[in-house]
Amino acid sequence: MKKKIVAIALSMSVCGGFITSADFPTAKITNGLIEAELYLPDAQRGYYQGTRFDWSGVMPRLDYKGHSYFGIWNPAPYDPKLHDAIAGPVEEFVAVGMNEAPIGGEFLKIGVGTLIKPDAKPYSFMTPYTLKNEGEWTVKPFKDKVEFTHELTDAAGYGYVYRKTVRLTKGKPELVLEHSLKNTGTKPIETQTYNHNFFMIDNEPTGPNIKTTFPFEVSAEGRNFGMIAKAGNKAITYSRLIESGEFVFSAGLQGFGATSNDYSMLIQNLKTGASVRIKGDKPLEKFVFWACHTTSCPEPYIKLSVKPQEEIHWKITYEFKVETPK
Repeated sequence: MKKKIVAIALSMSVCGGFITSADFPTAKITNGLIEAELYLPDAQRGYYQGTRFDWSGVMPRLDYKGHSYFGIWNPAPYDPKLHDAIAGPVEEFVAVGMNEAPIGGEFLKIGVGTLIKPDAKPYSFMTPYTLKNEGEWTVKPFKDKVEFTHELTDAAGYGYVYRKTVRLTKGKPELVLEHSLKNTGTKPIETQTYNHNFFMIDNEPTGPNIKTTFPFEVSAEGRNFGMIAKAGNKAITYSRLIESGEFVFSAGLQGFGATSNDYSMLIQNLKTGASVRIKGDKPLEKFVFWACHTTSCPEPYIKLSVKPQEEIHWKITYEFKVETPK
């Protein structure tokens, strides 16, 4: 992989006790209110080398007013190529061109590169696809932000320049993810993207102390909804702790409208008073929800449609707050 990294800070990281101390390309940022740490893209030494998630923006730590918001949620034995060896407000783009690609041909995962289609089966994020074209990453860390650029040219006709800035707002307890995607290929790019939002507020296990509130009357069906998780009164709550090995899942929350006003949610730790409000500037395409013992994850999807030579922009804002528990 061709790679340019400017002024990278390297650090020894111990991740939640699940792996031993290891040296990963890392950047630390602060605005005086929030401190955060990011793992940087690197095909040989990066913390995350899987083919599911965008390699930029992996964040194992964010602290505000003595409260922690992210961590290593997955207790599985660490493997950099594991699809869920990931942390923070990380994003995934739906695969592009897989249905059209022949077996042995290439399809596109933005923020990762082009992957080899091994058989006629539909895309599965759990499949360890072979990464053929890694593109070129440029990473520029600053005191309060990190700028990522991923450029890719693919013989199958897909190409792009993807830019993402992870920025802490000056004077505010706020994190902003700013994105742009320029289509430099000959084929249109039609995809969806979502943020998995692996929050672990103060390492609280998922249960009655965790609440996610929406601006709309939310309803949900799926695994363990109505049993462990409950959707109602504009919120998702839990009747008890989710035990290790259990999870809740809904493939499609219902109730949101057609404007960006409904791309908004508040995740609270009711015991410690720490919370985060998430806002997006695009309308929701669909809304998935998943939670396990260690993390509770609203996954809002937006649609991206980019013609050749066209460039689009979008952003997600995270507002952190700490209040005295009631």
